[in-house]
Amino acid sequence: MRRRSLRGLERRRIRNAKTQLAILIGVFAFSLAAVAPVNAVPNPSPGPIDVVVRSAAMHSDITVKVLPAADQSRPVPTIYLLNGAAGGEGGSSWFDQTDVATFFAGENVNVVVPMGGAASYYTDWRRDDPTLGRQKWATFLTEELPPLMDARFNGNGRNAIAGISMAGTSVFQLVLEAPALYQAVGAYSGCAMTSDPEGQAFVRLTVEARGGGNTVNMWGPPSDPEWVRKDPYVNAERLRGKAIYLSNGTGLPGDHDVLAGPGVNGSVSKLAEQIVVGAVIETATNRCTHQMRDRLRQLGIPATVDLRDSGTHSWGYWQDDLHASWPIFKSALAG
Repeated sequence: MRRRSLRGLERRRIRNAKTQLAILIGVFAFSLAAVAPVNAVPNPSPGPIDVVVRSAAMHSDITVKVLPAADQSRPVPTIYLLNGAAGGEGGSSWFDQTDVATFFAGENVNVVVPMGGAASYYTDWRRDDPTLGRQKWATFLTEELPPLMDARFNGNGRNAIAGISMAGTSVFQLVLEAPALYQAVGAYSGCAMTSDPEGQAFVRLTVEARGGGNTVNMWGPPSDPEWVRKDPYVNAERLRGKAIYLSNGTGLPGDHDVLAGPGVNGSVSKLAEQIVVGAVIETATNRCTHQMRDRLRQLGIPATVDLRDSGTHSWGYWQDDLHASWPIFKSALAG
C-alpha cells in the first residue's frame, strides 16, 4: 500500500509540474547560425549588422545579428547571446527588447545574436523532425559559427555565452560540448535539469507544446542516456573553471512589471500576460536555479548567483541580468 501511495504521489507531483509548465511555454526566445557568409549588410546607423551565413550542418541560411567591437584594429573577444524559445521571432530578440546596442557600444567585444532555433534547445537532434526540420545547433554554434565570426570581426578566440529561458539550459550544454571554446557562461531564468521527471516535462513542453516538435527525434525516449548526458545539473563538475552567472526572480511582480515597463509599452493586456504567464514560468525556473546553485555549492564550484525577491519571466529583468553579469564575463574574457 505504501509503495502504491508513493507512486501515486509521484504521479501527482509530475502532473502538477506539467500543468505549471504547460502555461509557461508561449513566451520567450533564443537563436543561432553557421558557416560561410552569403551576405553581410552594414547598418549605416550605430547598431547591429545582419550577417547571413550558410550552415553546412543544417543545410540552411541563418541570419546572425552582430554588433562589432568599438575598436576592431586589434583582436577582441566575443559574447554570444541566445534568445528564448521563439528563436528571436516576432521581435523577441536581444536587440529588439533590450539596450544591448547602446550598452556595448563602447566595449571592445563583438556581440553576436543568432536568429532562429525556436523550440530547438540549440542542440544537435538525432533525426530531422517533421515540424521543426533539421536541427544541428550545437554543431553550428560550437564548430561553424565561431571561426567565421573571428575571421569576419577580428575575434581573438575567447568567448562568453549567455541565454534566457530555454537557452538558460542550452548555454550550459554548449559549454559541456565545447569546454575549450567558452570562458564564461550566464543563464538567466533557465532550468539546467533535463533528466529528472520535472526537467524532462519542461523540455517536452517547450519542444512539443510550444514548438510542435518531437523530443524523441531530439534525444530519444525519456529513458535514453542522452537525456542524462545533456543534463548540466548531473554534469556540473565539467563546468569547473568557467566564470558562471545564474539569475532568477520569484515570479512576484517587480520593478519592470508596470505599464511603463520594457516590452509592455502601456498595454494593459501585455502587462497582464507578463504578470500572469510570466509569474508561472519564473516560479518554475526559480526552483531550477536554486537547485543548480546548490549543486555548484556542493561541488565547490564558484558561481555568482542573483536570486531576486521579485520579478517575472520578462526582458526587463534579463537586461538587468546582462548588465550585472557583464563585468564578470569581461574579466574572464580578459584572461
